[in-house]
Amino acid sequence: MVRNYVLLAAFFMSLSLKAQQLPMFTQYQDNLTLINPAAVNSDYLAFEQNVSFSGKYRSQWTGLDGNPTTSIFSGDFTSTNGNGFNVTTGGSLFSDRTGPTGFSGVYGRVGGVISGDPYYGGISVGLMAGFVQYRVDASLITLHDPDDVVGQNDYSQWAPDVGAGIFAYKRLDYRGLLDDSYIFAGVSVPQVLGLDLSFKGNDGNFNLARVRHIYGTFGFYKFLRNNSYIQPTVWIRYTENVPTSVDFNLRYQLPENFWIGAGVGKSGNFHVEAGIIIGEPGYDNIMRIGYGYGTSFADYGPLAGSIHEINVVYSLER
Repeated sequence: MVRNYVLLAAFFMSLSLKAQQLPMFTQYQDNLTLINPAAVNSDYLAFEQNVSFSGKYRSQWTGLDGNPTTSIFSGDFTSTNGNGFNVTTGGSLFSDRTGPTGFSGVYGRVGGVISGDPYYGGISVGLMAGFVQYRVDASLITLHDPDDVVGQNDYSQWAPDVGAGIFAYKRLDYRGLLDDSYIFAGVSVPQVLGLDLSFKGNDGNFNLARVRHIYGTFGFYKFLRNNSYIQPTVWIRYTENVPTSVDFNLRYQLPENFWIGAGVGKSGNFHVEAGIIIGEPGYDNIMRIGYGYGTSFADYGPLAGSIHEINVVYSLER
């Protein structure tokens, strides 16, 4: 019985015209380029590694059956020729599922970085484009009326998707607290096309509306001795007719190739994270393995369960 209620709730939440529809993250710092196609990868900002490959897995509301899960594989490259115009580019494959609904897709992105030397900063404008498959598995839906068209048929439909963003960053050389630090900010709309998808069955049809999401981010890296740094960030997510979400995060990279972090959100969510670096940052290649654990202090938090996220990144300098 509980399973049926959860699946129904997930199903109608996913069909809502004004719901959060894009994958969410606990370790937002490691997912800059998935949210903003103009962003310069965080491994370049922190370690000067301009090529990276990553795999991510996130399980949300683990106390419920049919809980949302997300898997993503991606790659990124930032050119460093210093000729006044550089390129940041990449691609990703992803799969996201919530109860009986799911979507998978493939994206490519490209951004132009206007900079005399990308190491010291620049302004980038980027675009992303791809195709997304939306799915409904009727076998996982239990309805009051067994003859309802929604409960009789599986549905699958492909749709194009386009995203856009702007990103700016600068390495500061002012004397004082922010000397030799990076400051960065960006705004993006990763789902520009607000399409209405129609799933047609034998006896009728229903619609799924894709609405625009706006993301904003601001933060900086304060570098310390022995390759350590402190990184505070602020993330803002806006969707029409949905309360604006604001997350505050803080990560501390220790000199011993280990980091810890924590974050809190306006909606009552809280997370902690930790990770290790295999290799020597700034030399050749490194692998970063991170884990994030989240929970919520909202009324539904204890019932919904916790959040677990694993992030593995391999990066190098080329």
